[in-house]
Amino acid sequence: MAYQYSTLDDLDVTGKRVLVRADLNVPVRDGRITDTARIDRQAPTIRELAERGARVIVLSHFGRPKGRLVPELSLKPIAPALSRAIGRTVAFGNDCIGDVAKAAVSKLKDGDVLLLENTRFHAGEEANDPDFARALAELGDLYVNDAFSAAHRAHGSTEGVAHILPSAAGRAIQDELLHLHRALDQPNRPVLAIIGGAKVSTKIALIENLLKKVDILVIGGAMANTFLAAEDIDVGKSLYEADQLDTAKRIVSLATETGTIPILPSDVVVAKVFEAGAPHRTVPAREVAADDMILDVGPDTIADFEQHLQTVNTLVWNGPVGAFETPPFDHGTMTIARLVAARTKAGHLLSVAGGGDTVSALKHAGVAGDFSYVSTAGGAFLEWLEGRELPGVAALAASVGVAQ
Repeated sequence: MAYQYSTLDDLDVTGKRVLVRADLNVPVRDGRITDTARIDRQAPTIRELAERGARVIVLSHFGRPKGRLVPELSLKPIAPALSRAIGRTVAFGNDCIGDVAKAAVSKLKDGDVLLLENTRFHAGEEANDPDFARALAELGDLYVNDAFSAAHRAHGSTEGVAHILPSAAGRAIQDELLHLHRALDQPNRPVLAIIGGAKVSTKIALIENLLKKVDILVIGGAMANTFLAAEDIDVGKSLYEADQLDTAKRIVSLATETGTIPILPSDVVVAKVFEAGAPHRTVPAREVAADDMILDVGPDTIADFEQHLQTVNTLVWNGPVGAFETPPFDHGTMTIARLVAARTKAGHLLSVAGGGDTVSALKHAGVAGDFSYVSTAGGAFLEWLEGRELPGVAALAASVGVAQ
């Protein structure tokens, strides 16, 4: 799905009040940020605008306060981390609309950065209330959306305000859209997709859309058990969806129609119990015992994947191929991740990965930095793979030619 949209390169920002929709919804434990990845992704846009003399006003949600003021979900503790990321002081405003916000904005000078309070403290945010969007728009002259991870939500700060102010994509959204476009819309073929995870039922739309776009589809994780069961293979005590067997058969049939090669595990790692260090063995996929659980792919499956990997130029990955959180059942996902990373580093592959478990798995393998692009967008990344329109991105496209 290709969009035309303005970028920071199309904006004259000096002396302008620029509203930046960022995603600062970072994990916090005991008052400490445990992962700054999203802040780090947003920093280049905010820093660039400030360096170009804009008066930068940062908007973000945090948690799910459901339109109520919840003190523990204030963005104020995030301001110091954002300040460190961009290398300049970040002021804080105790509301994101109204007189309090206007007063905070009025104090800004060229190059200053202000973080406003959690947009979801107002019910109008998630309702995409026009009055709320207008109240946000009153604070700025231009609007920049850099929160791809929230672009699948038609909220006031992600979609509504983009129809009011001249709008553009920030560097993070620009980078994400560029890589997704290169991977799926105009890829260098052949294209291979790895789809893993627990349930077929949650990824039907994703798989159906990918079958129109990829040449090879590797199915792993517990969802592969459903496909094996659909072929009348006994999967023992393994997790699978008995009510999705017909869906699995239909997907395989659709792959035949589209000319996509579906790949299922030919051998698997099984255990009697699912726990770290549990006794385990490798068996052909058709020889799983009645009291076995499939918890990872075996070496023959990995070798088959490696052969196919050598033939492709583009790879998209969503979902681990085994129970990667629990060793030794992390071996398949770790090995495949490292094979993809090596081919990417050698300059032979464009590799794009996303989804929470996938990102965690790549970090666990120590190769997240070696892929061409790793999306932290979660739901928005999945909806893009499903071929769905993202309201936040569509709104930027509607603003093309207006931003200046």
